[in-house]
Amino acid sequence: MSEDVKDVDRSLYDFVKSEEGYERFDDGLNEEFVRAISEKKDEPEWMLELRLKALDIYHKLEMPANWGPSIEGLDMDHISTYVSPNTEQAASWDDVPEDIKDTFERLGIPEAERTSLAGVGAQYDSELVYHNMREEVAALGVVYSGIEEALHGPYEQMIRDHFMKLVPLTDHKFAALHGAVWSGGSFVYVPKDVSLDFPLQSYFRLNAMGAGQFEHTLIIVEPGADLHFIEGCSAPKYNVANLHAGCVELFVGEGAHLRYSTIENWSKNMYNLNTKRASVAKDARMEWISGSFGSHVSYLYPTTILKGDSSSCEYTGITFAGGGQNLDTGCKMILNGADTRISINAKSISKDGGASTFRSSVVVGSKAERARATVSCASLMLDDQSRSDTIPAMDVRCKSASVGHEATIGRISDDTILYLMSRGIGEEDARTMVVNGFANPVSKELPLEYAVEMNNLIKLEMEGAIG
Repeated sequence: MSEDVKDVDRSLYDFVKSEEGYERFDDGLNEEFVRAISEKKDEPEWMLELRLKALDIYHKLEMPANWGPSIEGLDMDHISTYVSPNTEQAASWDDVPEDIKDTFERLGIPEAERTSLAGVGAQYDSELVYHNMREEVAALGVVYSGIEEALHGPYEQMIRDHFMKLVPLTDHKFAALHGAVWSGGSFVYVPKDVSLDFPLQSYFRLNAMGAGQFEHTLIIVEPGADLHFIEGCSAPKYNVANLHAGCVELFVGEGAHLRYSTIENWSKNMYNLNTKRASVAKDARMEWISGSFGSHVSYLYPTTILKGDSSSCEYTGITFAGGGQNLDTGCKMILNGADTRISINAKSISKDGGASTFRSSVVVGSKAERARATVSCASLMLDDQSRSDTIPAMDVRCKSASVGHEATIGRISDDTILYLMSRGIGEEDARTMVVNGFANPVSKELPLEYAVEMNNLIKLEMEGAIG
């Protein structure tokens, strides 16, 4: 039984807006650009010093080699590190410029805000253009703002104490690049014992051609608090490379809970080299929900450090790699506390010659007595041109720890398709049903509106003629 699946219909995401009137730095990277970004934002001196230190480290570090997919097509001399739509950040959609507002309306952001969110931040290229939070949430003492805005208020010292601490500038070359040219992003602070009934969301849209986006997300959840944060991103497709090198730093206090959900639908000219890391205190719980559907090349491995005793983390992810995509995703878990628990459930789908690699690292420290870790990854290939690999690494230094790993790789069974067709379901719909069922562990963990979006992305990827 053969199939010919068309590439994804990206009309929802591939529209492009004019850059007329925008401020755009020349391509490349130098000290003048770094100082200009800092001056535009009127940053405190310590942040400029951090940026310049990061720039120096960036120039000294080598490009990643022999690790994941090749990124030789990414030439920083042809990437603009700063593009601004030249508009002030608004607290009302009515005050957002029409072309930008139209972009986010088409992506469904205002509707999501009205129906299911406690607050929304929207970034367009290098700057936040909209940020708002419900009054009743602000009354609880929750802070949700642009990180640059928070730098000029009472939370400056808190930001200084946490910024690029989980992800040090020396972590890798693109962490240093991020530290030098970061722009935009969100700051979230949830006070002790405060639970939010609705999620907060940031959405990142890269419209500019041949540009990079370098937002920074910093979230601090105090002891006993509870937060669900959603991150969405997309970009139109160009015939030149774009770069996403954001950074996410998450601090989860004692007995707190943080769920971080991501739906990524970058265009297939994007190099997605994002870095995400969480620190989890005693009795706290961290959850990662990840859906990766776009980019030409991805390096994406959220890292969790279980510092406190009886802390836990769950990672649930789905990756869909189509033609021309090489998506290297997974996660890293570091268990340092006693009685810590982790669960990793990862799934990948590849078609039309796409390559999907699941890469996991589990490190159990010498003091992680009675730690428990389970890793499960399953791969589904839709044709004989696609590729799927699983690369687990486990470093266990405690005899009382228990660590398990299982992996499966397969194709859609012809018997399953024939059975569904015998029940009156068309072949294309039958295949889509199987893939949706395969991805269900991720979609069921998302709020309804975002589960629908993810299932629609799968449906678009699967559309086509069967013959």
